[in-house]
Amino acid sequence: MKGKILIADDEPRIRRIIALLLQEEGYDVLTVGNGSEAVVEASRFNPDIILMDQQMPGMNGIEALEKIRSTRPGQVILLITAFGSISLAVDAVKKGAYDFIEKPFDNDALLLKVNRAIEHCHLKGEIHQLKAQLGEPERPIIGSKGGLRIIMEQVARVANTEATVLIHGESGTGKELIARDIHARSPRKGKPFVAINCGAIPLPLIENELFGHEKGAFTDAKEAQPGIFEQAEGGTLFLDEIGELPIDAQVKLLRVLEERNITRIGGTKLIPVNVRIIAATNRNLEEEVQNNKFRLDLLYRLNVFTLELPPLRERKEDIPLLTDFFIRKYNKVLNLSIRTITPAAMDKLCNYDWPGNIRDLENAIQSAMILCLNETIDTAQLPGRIKGFEQEESITIGKTEANGIKEANAQVEKKVIQETLKKYNNNRTLTAEALNISRKTLFNKMKKYGLGD
Repeated sequence: MKGKILIADDEPRIRRIIALLLQEEGYDVLTVGNGSEAVVEASRFNPDIILMDQQMPGMNGIEALEKIRSTRPGQVILLITAFGSISLAVDAVKKGAYDFIEKPFDNDALLLKVNRAIEHCHLKGEIHQLKAQLGEPERPIIGSKGGLRIIMEQVARVANTEATVLIHGESGTGKELIARDIHARSPRKGKPFVAINCGAIPLPLIENELFGHEKGAFTDAKEAQPGIFEQAEGGTLFLDEIGELPIDAQVKLLRVLEERNITRIGGTKLIPVNVRIIAATNRNLEEEVQNNKFRLDLLYRLNVFTLELPPLRERKEDIPLLTDFFIRKYNKVLNLSIRTITPAAMDKLCNYDWPGNIRDLENAIQSAMILCLNETIDTAQLPGRIKGFEQEESITIGKTEANGIKEANAQVEKKVIQETLKKYNNNRTLTAEALNISRKTLFNKMKKYGLGD
């Protein structure tokens, strides 16, 4: 078998033609008729690539693409578009599609693109395997000794079990990173890892997000929609900020953990689910139980194995290692060439308490790199709160009488904003967060440099 391919198209004739063509080439093929089914089968069938029509009733191709890639970030998807829909195809590529195929398509051209996509998947698999053999994690967890080493020893022990894990730690300590590492080391590593922030879901939508709905369950339910339990089938479901989950939703979650099946909204059929649960919180759940904000029986279900992540202020010996990692990371992201940081600036970093933990440090390093005009970060580029005083929020170098330097700074700033906007698909909120400035400041600077509307 050359590979597994999922075909999603609402036209039965097109599905048959493509399926026969690919089966003759030795591919294992599964076909579905709409975007919602594609989302479900992407997790169940675990295809190497997906061929998906853009124009489908209910959930269209781009919507299904975004849904699939939210739980399977590396999934290779080729979008099938109608003749003349190049703008839609370009939009799909921006949102993560590997390539697009125009209708009416030539069989040889389709096979060429499919074969290239399969080769791409195989190459990625070889790279992943090589990294595993070399002991190089794709998302490294950085730490030198002490509490973090103990945590990683515990992670190694619990990963190969099916035990439910509760991760406790302050915001920004890397709870999701640890959860992903547990999944990557577990027998479920070839299946989906689905993460959801329980505190970010509007109250009326929680049950729908968890369990999905059937067609006609409510006014806008034009198609059946699987919930995250079905999307994570066979894999791991990470429930971040579990302490934010309302009591009513806690009752339903407890029932799923006990019975291992779910019922979609508007449905009567029991759907078996096979997922491993990892939950995380920055709250003291025992206190939440005492305050009647969290169910004791659910806590017992979740608290089979607990990991306590230390805050960054308790592992300051790791700050130089983390700083070096973030410099290398953002040199690539921002196309910079920062080499190091001065001892004085590192001393400031190590003496700061980091209330936002590793995420806080990452933002500070990124901001300092943007401000740095040479190869070495110094204290002048660090945020004011770290240097010990407040300064006006800015990502510029500051005032100077040298017009040449001012112009250079402006060009650097403009380029950084452009690159960051491009990275986040012009999402201003994410761009502002990445640059460690407010949306208002970002808007003013975009206006200043003529970027966007």
